[in-house]
Amino acid sequence: MKEKQKRMKTYENAITLIALVVTIVVLLILAGVSISMLGGEN
Repeated sequence: MKEKQKRMKTYENAITLIALVVTIVVLLILAGVSISMLGGEN
């Protein structure tokens, strides 16, 4: 029983980590687009 709870906790942590990485990538893309638009390099 404890083994299953431990695996579930690891799975939740992995999902949180993936969500964090995806959020950072999206923010970096948005920042890149914004900077290129401000620089006039469309």
